[in-house]
Amino acid sequence: MTAQGWYLAGAPWDCSGLGRGERLAPAALRAAGLSELVPDDAGDAPIVIDDDRRDDATGVRALEQTTRAATVLADWLDAAAGRRPGHRPLVVGGDCSLLLGVLPWLRRSRGRVGLWFVDGHPDYLDGPSSPTGETADMDLALLTGSGPERLTAPAGSTAPLVAPADVVLVGHRTRDLDPEAAAEVARLPDSIRRIDAPAVVGAPRRCGERAAALLAGVDGGVWLHVDCDVLDPAAMPAVSYPEPGGPTAGQVADLLAPLVAGPRLLGVSIADFRPDLDPDGTHAATLVELFRRLLPGAGA
Repeated sequence: MTAQGWYLAGAPWDCSGLGRGERLAPAALRAAGLSELVPDDAGDAPIVIDDDRRDDATGVRALEQTTRAATVLADWLDAAAGRRPGHRPLVVGGDCSLLLGVLPWLRRSRGRVGLWFVDGHPDYLDGPSSPTGETADMDLALLTGSGPERLTAPAGSTAPLVAPADVVLVGHRTRDLDPEAAAEVARLPDSIRRIDAPAVVGAPRRCGERAAALLAGVDGGVWLHVDCDVLDPAAMPAVSYPEPGGPTAGQVADLLAPLVAGPRLLGVSIADFRPDLDPDGTHAATLVELFRRLLPGAGA
């Protein structure tokens, strides 16, 4: 069976500018069965980021192209949604920076929106503190208004794209961190609600229900973003920055089930899958099966 009321949207976004494997994920997941699961396919947004230079003033890599990519993706999603009224997108990245296009698109038609941010990392660095300058190191900071204005308010939007109090960060690691990772966690504002990886591993369904309840009052609805590195590397090694101590695929499915089933869900994005690190397609199949379990109507 196929998922009802959903359409695919590819966002081959690679903020490193190095042609890394994330940009290959939309095609690889389609080939692994996602096209059969969600046959309504809008194609891929024409995103181009191939400049790996860091901006002198901000420390952000590919600043000009990233700013342009945010507008391109927001406009492209607007057009795709206009042809599918009442349907929700499954946006397949690419890396987490794709949210710099998704959130401005949502804000065009909605006021206050929330974000379930399911990730093995907080993504709360800035240009100077990031070792790479990649916006995937700092996307949650940018979305909540911390960073250069060109990226905190891209595509004609206003900052913040999402209020910190309307974010629930889920699955980030809080144990056995190196000093740099611990410092990143410490940068998070207190107003961002958090459900860490140990909690998810211990009671995934309960954590999903709690995340849903925390944003139940957000009038405009909530977007669900999933970075594949929320999974433990034993379950999903094909990511750019694997982090031990995470949940299994089954635990992630239990975590996400209350979020996907809720009426406030606006859509879903998935990021950071690296097909170039998955030569036999095993891990692509894991992700497709995850969505087969979650999306309405997509039974066996």
